[in-house]
Amino acid sequence: MTIQHQIAVAEHREKADFILRNATVADVFSLVWRQADIVVANGRIIAIDEQGIFDAHETMDACGRHVIPGLIDGHIHIESTLLTPSEFSRVLLPHGVTAAITDPHEIANVAGSDGIQYMLDDAKSADMDIFVMLPSSVPGTSFENAGARLEAEHLTPFFDDAAVLGLAEVMDYPAVLSGDEQMLKKLEHTHHANLVIDGHCAGLTSAQITGYRAAHIATDHECVTADEARDRVMQGMHVLIREGSAAKNLHDLLPAVTAANARRFGFCTDDKYVDEIIAEGTIDHAIRLAIQAGMEPLQAIQLGSLNVAECYGLKERGALAAGFIADFVIVDDIESMTIATVFKEGQLVAQNGAMTTLKFEAPIPAHIQQSVHLPAVTADHLAIPMNTAKANVIEIIPNQIMTKHLICDVESEHGFFVPSIEQDLLKLVVIERHHQLHTTGHAIVRGFGLQAGAIATTVAHDSHNALALGTNDADMLIALARLEAINGGVVIVKDGVILAEMALPIGGLMTALDGATASIQLRALHEALLTLNPQLNFHLLLTLSFIALPVIPTLKITDTGLFNVTTFEHISIEYFDESMA
Repeated sequence: MTIQHQIAVAEHREKADFILRNATVADVFSLVWRQADIVVANGRIIAIDEQGIFDAHETMDACGRHVIPGLIDGHIHIESTLLTPSEFSRVLLPHGVTAAITDPHEIANVAGSDGIQYMLDDAKSADMDIFVMLPSSVPGTSFENAGARLEAEHLTPFFDDAAVLGLAEVMDYPAVLSGDEQMLKKLEHTHHANLVIDGHCAGLTSAQITGYRAAHIATDHECVTADEARDRVMQGMHVLIREGSAAKNLHDLLPAVTAANARRFGFCTDDKYVDEIIAEGTIDHAIRLAIQAGMEPLQAIQLGSLNVAECYGLKERGALAAGFIADFVIVDDIESMTIATVFKEGQLVAQNGAMTTLKFEAPIPAHIQQSVHLPAVTADHLAIPMNTAKANVIEIIPNQIMTKHLICDVESEHGFFVPSIEQDLLKLVVIERHHQLHTTGHAIVRGFGLQAGAIATTVAHDSHNALALGTNDADMLIALARLEAINGGVVIVKDGVILAEMALPIGGLMTALDGATASIQLRALHEALLTLNPQLNFHLLLTLSFIALPVIPTLKITDTGLFNVTTFEHISIEYFDESMA
């Protein structure tokens, strides 16, 4: 029996399976380092042995190096890495991340329950632990068209899966605060199942947070200021400090973390592309940045391990102590978080930046790989009528997912908007791609700085319709046509020539390629973007992908039109000064 063997090892009647000797062990409960051996049996830690009194069938010498718990990402959309869960695992484990909590609402917006099931199935073949929070808002709002609609009855059957921890980021705050019947069902079912409910509190006031807390919503990863983080903690929430590709909030939020409240904070990634993950990691990167900013290393490690585990009820993860799952990481240099060796359940799975295990993955349902269904797009689909001199314009904030609402003078010819490279006013369209509804939203955008060409993508949070940005219609049409031909992904065009593309045929969101190959393709996309904007100094693709998310302030675009998130209503592109009426 498993427990019998563990007790026998603990009582020295039997040998342990494995011992990591001579380690400087992180005690994330007391925030001290302990010189000890880590004793393992049946994938569990039997003892942190400071006297060296245990014996084992296999041993390894840590040579005094620091050993920390396996790191845990508190909130990530695996689809945003562009990888499948199993390949995501193989990219993350060498960085010491042994568990992740994911919200598969990207693939759910494309393929509904089938998309969630695919992610669960593939995750079970991964070497790391991948836990799932069920998408709460598919579609994100009622003002757009996604590939599916998930109600409470679609989600509840997934509660029986041990990998499911709760309900993911509740984005539709008007539905929560107004007591929408379907939203209340999701919240109540999750609460009664004693599972966690994640928040998504971007731009919400303290009073609105109080309403969220009344609905049993426990976390928020959308804080962008220290004051917001303090308010969430004071109201009993866990705050996940986000450091991803586009949303980089760590430095702004660290001042909110004190010795008194640190246990209410953790780290998360939210969205990060595979090339950046390979280069710098995720939670290890957040810990590294926190240490560089002056946080005590053990405190930073606690945020990246124990705090997240306890937030989500993962009682046997996040620490190095007797009874915990034997997930641990040997670190060569703690200040720079240089990861040397990674153990999962006491087994060596990664060393010197590479996996030591074989890869397994779940089959991909055919219909998920055929998800891009565009109309025959013509210049008429792209035309923006303009009968006023001024327009409501979206202004991006580089490397942020929030936008600004501008009122700008714009150029037009024959009653239609004309993009202006000089003014950095470009054309933006979203075309429904799931059910051939032929709905198309238009917008004018500033901040991308394209000097030529066009970009088209099916990575357009959260409904993931076809999104095209361009300086001219001809290139936009070529990019959109190619986008459908490759079953989704990213296409970059200049002067009628496709400069680079990356096919993402799994829901228009993910590639079946390995992480290294996907990273090479991403690098080619970034190089092509520099051809369109030689001065580019921010993550354009990820910033672009969030411009269609109508739950993040201030102005966004959906397939049904320009959307003001502050007032939660559509507005006209044409600006009419009511004071002059």
